[in-house]
Amino acid sequence: MKENFHPETHETTITCTCGAVYHTVSTVKNLRVGICAGCHPFFTGEQRFVDTAGRVDKFAQRYGSIRAGRRAPKPAATA
Repeated sequence: MKENFHPETHETTITCTCGAVYHTVSTVKNLRVGICAGCHPFFTGEQRFVDTAGRVDKFAQRYGSIRAGRRAPKPAATA
């Protein structure tokens, strides 16, 4: 077998932005994550809605309307 094949592992502290702290073994010494199993909506059953009204208003200001308009049909090709 090859020598020095596996990477070096360390005791690791994983810290989430929600405040949860996990202790494990990893090749990276300390990790900071944005979302974990303690605060992810899939695991908590909590549903968060994104403010889409702000996006729609921004679109309406930029392009003038939020309603989709139909263009005039293309003229028939003459053979």
